[in-house]
Amino acid sequence: MSDEEEERRELNLVSKKDEEESESSMTPWEQHAKVISIPRFDYEAPSSLLQRSHSGFLITCTIKREKSATKEAMAIFSKYVGPFNGDDDTLRCSGNSDANADIKRRKIYREEIDQNIGNSVDSSEITDAAGGIPKDDCFVSAKTDKSQAPEFVLSLVKLTRSGLLLLTFPWGNSLDTIDVVSKIFCDLESGSLKSPLWCHRIFPIQATCTLNEKELQAVVSKLVFQFVNDKRNKLAQPLKFAVGFNRRGTEESQMKTSKDVSKNSDMSVLLDRNKCFGAVAAAVKGIVSDSVVDLKSPELSILVELLPLSGVPNGSLLVGVSVLPQNLVSTKPRLCIKPLVCDKNGKKAS
Repeated sequence: MSDEEEERRELNLVSKKDEEESESSMTPWEQHAKVISIPRFDYEAPSSLLQRSHSGFLITCTIKREKSATKEAMAIFSKYVGPFNGDDDTLRCSGNSDANADIKRRKIYREEIDQNIGNSVDSSEITDAAGGIPKDDCFVSAKTDKSQAPEFVLSLVKLTRSGLLLLTFPWGNSLDTIDVVSKIFCDLESGSLKSPLWCHRIFPIQATCTLNEKELQAVVSKLVFQFVNDKRNKLAQPLKFAVGFNRRGTEESQMKTSKDVSKNSDMSVLLDRNKCFGAVAAAVKGIVSDSVVDLKSPELSILVELLPLSGVPNGSLLVGVSVLPQNLVSTKPRLCIKPLVCDKNGKKAS
C-alpha cells in the first residue's frame, strides 16, 4: 500500500469516527431525519381545505412515532398513487434539483421552488412535465430513470393531535381514495405488501367540508348517490346503512372557546353525535328512501371524521367524509375503518 493510499485510509477512518461521535450526540429524531427525507408541512393547506373540498387520507399511527409513520406512508402510497396532472392555478411548482436523490427517495410533498431550478431543468422540460402548463403554475418533477415509478404529489397537513397524519391531494384531483385503500388491503392479505409497523389505519377521505348541516348533507348526498349508482356495488332492499362520527376530543377543546363556537352555532350543534347522525341519515334517506339503519351489518357506512387542523380560526371545524363498502369497515367495538394489521392472535390491531 502506497503512502498516499495509507494517508487516505487514515483520513477516512478519522472522518468516520467524527461522524459517529456527532451522531451519538444527536437526539433520536435528529439521527432519524438525517437518514430519511421527512416531508415539510404544507402551511397553505388548512386555508385551502376551508375553502374547497379535498380528497386524501387520514392515518392513525403510534403516538410519538409520527415521523416514522410518515416515512412508512410515503413508501406505501408510492406503490398505488400515480402522477397527478392538475391544472389548479393556485398550486405551487414542485421541484428537486438533485435527480439522483429524487430516484432514491420518493417525495410526496410540495417543495419550495428551487432558486436555481433554471440551472438544472430547462424551460421545455418544465412545461412538458406539467402537461403544457406554464412553469409558474405547475407541478414539476425532476428527471428520473425511466424504470422508476412516476412522481405524485400529496400535501402533509399539520394537525393539533398526536398519533394522526393527514395527507391531502390538490383540489380537483379525481383519484379514488377508496380504491387505493382497497388495493392496500388486498396486497396486505396476499402478502405482496409488507405489514406496516407504525401506521394503524388509513381512512380514505372522499371529500371535506365544514361541520355545517347544509354542507355536510350536500356532501353525503353526493357520495351516497355515487355509491348506489356504482354497478360494482350489489345492494339489497331495503338498503342497510350505518353512520360513524369521530370527534377526536374536539368537543372538549371547543368548550374552552365557547365564545367562538357561539358565532358558529350550527357547527357546535353538529358536534352532538345524535344531531350529526340525524343530519347524515336524513341525507341518505333523501337519496334512497327505502333505507334503514343497521349497525351490525351495514351495506354502506358513512364515516365522518373531524380533522383537528392546525392554523385555522377558533371555531372552524372541518370534517372528512367517506361512504365505504362493507368490506372496509369494522363494526365492533365501534364503527370505523378496518385496521391494517392483525395481532398475533388473529385479531385486528387497534
